[in-house]
Amino acid sequence: MLATNQRLSRPISFSSDNVTGVQPQILQALQDCNSGMAAPYGHDDYTAACEARLSALFECDVSLFLVPTGTAANALSLSVLCPPWGAVLCHPDSHINNDECGAPEFYTHGAKIIGIGGADSKIDPQQLALRAGVKKQDVHSVQPAVVSVTQATETGSVYTLDELQQISGVCREHGLRLHMDGARFANALVALDCTPAEMTWKLGVDALSFGATKNGVLAAEAILLFDAGLAQEMGYRRKRAGHLFSKMRFMSAQMLAYLEEDLWLNNARHSNAMAARLGAELGAIEGIELCGEVAANILFCKMPQALSAALIEQGFQFYSDRWAPGVVRLVTSFMTREEEVTALVEACRCWFDNQAILGSS
Repeated sequence: MLATNQRLSRPISFSSDNVTGVQPQILQALQDCNSGMAAPYGHDDYTAACEARLSALFECDVSLFLVPTGTAANALSLSVLCPPWGAVLCHPDSHINNDECGAPEFYTHGAKIIGIGGADSKIDPQQLALRAGVKKQDVHSVQPAVVSVTQATETGSVYTLDELQQISGVCREHGLRLHMDGARFANALVALDCTPAEMTWKLGVDALSFGATKNGVLAAEAILLFDAGLAQEMGYRRKRAGHLFSKMRFMSAQMLAYLEEDLWLNNARHSNAMAARLGAELGAIEGIELCGEVAANILFCKMPQALSAALIEQGFQFYSDRWAPGVVRLVTSFMTREEEVTALVEACRCWFDNQAILGSS
C-alpha cells in the first residue's frame, strides 16, 4: 500500500488518452512503408487499400480523406455539410463547441454553433426537434443545417442505437445533415457491441470523423463520407486547408495497421475494461461518488479536494476541479495497466484510512 506521503517511482497518468505512446504494430507499419517510392497525394497503393478496407468494414463504398488531427476531421466534415449562413446543432459539452478554438466556424466560413441540451452530454431529441424548427426560411436568422453528435461523448457516455435513430429521425424530418465526431469511435462501438455500419450510415450519418490517434495511432484520422456527392468538394477543401499530405502512404499505413487483426477494437476493449474496473472499485469506496455510469474509457467522480491534491502530489495525473469543485476526470487507454488502476484505488483507500486514524486520535 502506498503511504499518503510516498511518491510514485514514476508518474501514472489518467489525464487523457492522448498521453500514450504508439502501438508497436503502427510503428512497424511506418517502417515497412518507408522503402522505395510511391505516388504522392493519396494516389498510392496504401491509400487505395485503406479506402477499400474501410469500405469493407462499413459495408458500403466510403470516400476516404485522411487528415492528421481530429480537429481537422471535424471542421472539414462540417464545412461540406453546412453553408456559411447555416447552424451546427450539437451538445454544449461537445468538442466542436469547446475545444477546437473556433475551427468549425472558421472552416465553414462563419456558420453558427448552437448548443442543444440533454443529459449525460447527449443531445435530447425533443429539444433538438424544437430548435430545428425555429425561424426556418427566415432570412434574418442562421438556418439549421447539420447536427453533430459525439460518440463516445466528452464525458464518456455512449449514445444507444435507439437514441441515434431518434436524432436521425429529427434530421430527416427537418432536412438536416448528420455528422458524427468519432474521436473515440472504437470505444463506443465495443460498448454497444454493434457493427460500424449499424452505428453510422444505417442510422443516417452522412459524415464520420473516424478517430484513431487516441487509440494507438501516431497521427492519422479519417474523414469518411457516406454520401459520394460530397467527395469532390471535400477534396478541394482539404487541399485548401493545408491538410493534403504529399506522402500520404505514411498516414494510410498507420490506418491499415490500426485495423489489422482487430487491433483497434482490442485496444478499445482494454481501455473500456480498465475504466469499468476503476469505476467499480472507486465507487465502492465510501467518500467517493461516481458521476454517472462508466460506458467507455472516461469517468468522472466526486472526491474530497484534499484527496485529489494528495494523489497529484504522489504522482498520479488527472484533471481536477476543472468542471466543478471536487470533481475529477479519469481517462484510461490501451496502455493502462491493471497495476496502475490498483495503485490509484489503493492510494485512495489509504488516504481515507489515514483520515479515520487522524479523526479518532
